Amino acid sequence: MADYDIETLMREYGNDVLRTAYSYVNDRSAAEDCFQETFIKAYKNLGNFRGESSVKTWLIRITVNVCKDYLKSAYQKHVVPMMEFEEDAIVSDNDFEEVENKDRNEQILKAVNSLPEHYREVIMCVFYNEMSIEETAAAVGAAEGTVKSRLHRAKEQLKNILEGRL
Repeated sequence: MADYDIETLMREYGNDVLRTAYSYVNDRSAAEDCFQETFIKAYKNLGNFRGESSVKTWLIRITVNVCKDYLKSAYQKHVVPMMEFEEDAIVSDNDFEEVENKDRNEQILKAVNSLPEHYREVIMCVFYNEMSIEETAAAVGAAEGTVKSRLHRAKEQLKNILEGRL
């Protein structure tokens, strides 16, 4: 782990960590807090990284644990996050396509977030963080066969949700 410092880790894996955190907590501010907590924990434990998985897998595992802790916290249970409002001004025909893509992506993310946690985390690892089945298994603490099974079931549920069958 001597090749990595915290700045390098943040540059290379920051987007993956933030995306994973947001998928768990569904709030931008909370995701940013989890992002910071993840890198604080990573910094404190750089010397303990054994290299049994990739650095990305290690960071995603820390992120998942930080987010789970956040969601369990008494603070989270008693605070309602403020919604972020964004004004969309459609100026040209090209903007319509951009808004439609944004809406479609939001629908997909909403569908992913509605999945049970064990399905959501494999979807996030494989599709959003572009991790292999092996890396995902290490990140979520499950066997590769379990990850494959969860991924298959998650994709079936997503298809049903998006087609309006659930």
